[in-house]
Amino acid sequence: MATREPARTPGLIRFFERLVRHALGDLRLPADGVADYLATLLARFARSDQLYAIHDAAGRPVDSVTGLRIEAERAWAFDDPEFDPFRERRVRQHIGDYTLFMTGVFREHVEQRASTGFYVREGQKAYQAVADFERYAGALTYMKRVYLRPADSPPLLQSVLRLLAEW
Repeated sequence: MATREPARTPGLIRFFERLVRHALGDLRLPADGVADYLATLLARFARSDQLYAIHDAAGRPVDSVTGLRIEAERAWAFDDPEFDPFRERRVRQHIGDYTLFMTGVFREHVEQRASTGFYVREGQKAYQAVADFERYAGALTYMKRVYLRPADSPPLLQSVLRLLAEW
């Protein structure tokens, strides 16, 4: 089950929007609509409770694409007391967002633990309309490497960025 809507963090969204727009501009990718979405995604997933917002039947956070796929299917379990066919859409949106975030920001982690191709395919299937998934995941990777270096960031973000680099 998804958690409630996270508190809005306009400062963090603006921070990421600037970085995303720079990265997209450097790569000559269109930013209209996409930059806002990616910045909001980054700000949302800065909170681990939002990265793992989908829970299984036992109430545990789901932390794998396969587990998320199972939860999308479980949304149609008519005998489940929490039956909710609209949940499938929320879970599939989360799959798309999760795989985009992970392949963009934590590509090395995905490459070590899973098949990047699997993540990309699942993200594309989840979004269905996003044909440029891999390019935008690449833009997030570029943004992280070029614009999110701990030494160049505000002091408040340096510890978080060091953790991102280590993970």
